Amino acid sequence: MTIPTSSTIQRSSIDPVLATAPHRISKVTLVVRDLDRVAGFYRDVIGLRETSREAGILRLGTDAATLVELRHDPSARVRSPRDAGLFHTAFLLPERADLGAWLSFAAQRRVPIQGASDHLVSEAIYLADPEGNGIEIYADRPSADWTWDGGAVRMSTDALDAQDLLRAAEGGEWRGFPRGGNVGHVHLQVGAIAPAEAFYGGVLGFDVTARYPGGSFFGSGGYHHQLAANIWNSRDALPRTELTTGLADVEITTAPDTVEAIRSRATASCEGSNGPRLSLHDPWNTSITLISEPST
Repeated sequence: MTIPTSSTIQRSSIDPVLATAPHRISKVTLVVRDLDRVAGFYRDVIGLRETSREAGILRLGTDAATLVELRHDPSARVRSPRDAGLFHTAFLLPERADLGAWLSFAAQRRVPIQGASDHLVSEAIYLADPEGNGIEIYADRPSADWTWDGGAVRMSTDALDAQDLLRAAEGGEWRGFPRGGNVGHVHLQVGAIAPAEAFYGGVLGFDVTARYPGGSFFGSGGYHHQLAANIWNSRDALPRTELTTGLADVEITTAPDTVEAIRSRATASCEGSNGPRLSLHDPWNTSITLISEPST
């Protein structure tokens, strides 16, 4: 079954705080061993549609943008849960009603759910794709309701009120990932927090917006976080040195002057690319690609 991309719930836009943030996640690339099975999951469960394909590569997203790229490599080593790499890709829905509709859809089809939380700034549901890549489906609370203390935003991991969330769907039926949705953030596994903060804060220029025991959250433009890094499963993980399944690249769209500022700060982590595209690796060899936002 492939779910259509349009939704009977007519919702329009992501919170303007994220829409105008200087850094925004544009695409996540994964290496997979079973392309058809994983692609089917992102179509049938997450509601993405195929946007393009070529030999060994399939891209999925909405009619507005590609959000996930799958690279087929049956010989890739299966990633250990303790390796550095992906903790989860977080798909942001435009409205709380969209999240309620997706939850109803998932319950009806008995989609395996790994967790659900109220984070104060957002409400989130957690699951994994067939090859174990973590996924978060979430909706933000209005940014006006977030609580900031200096540069730190108040977040928590409280129980999700699932029944209230289902009521928020207002009888709307889930018919696929809405055009206004995107990848709101990417949460990474790293080997240590201090070098993660040095790279994502010092080199890429994100603000540290929150800290949990064993985890740091990185935001820009007043958004709670576009990236996060934790050591909950991966403490002391070494840099990746061989091709594995899982995360291959995180693509971030940003302003041209920001790309140049990052290029000037980057040293060994930079591959030396020029122009509007900059490729770097974090201390665990996780690939990060910066793309200059097109002029309007």
